Amino acid sequence: MSQTNFLDEIQEINLAYLLLAQRLLVEDREAAMFRLKIDGDVAELIVSLNARQLTKLARTSQLLCRFSQTSAERLRQLTDNPRDQGLAGLHASLLLASEPFEAMPSEEVK
Repeated sequence: MSQTNFLDEIQEINLAYLLLAQRLLVEDREAAMFRLKIDGDVAELIVSLNARQLTKLARTSQLLCRFSQTSAERLRQLTDNPRDQGLAGLHASLLLASEPFEAMPSEEVK
């Protein structure tokens, strides 16, 4: 797969993520902030973006979404769960919810 294809796919994922985030925030702001692990200022900004701004933001070579699980062990707990299907989903939700919110470092404008 070529770099151009990867870039196109990253941009598609970014736009889909931003559109989903907007929809979640409009429907239930508090639950969406929890699921997206964002603060109120970021939530407000995402909701306020128009289609042109969303597209511009999505057209970057970096993914806007990121894994909330930074530990390989935690990912193993989610994927190698021996519990039955009903409990596995609940267990995964509890593990994901237990991750602390870490704000992205802000850059000071000079």
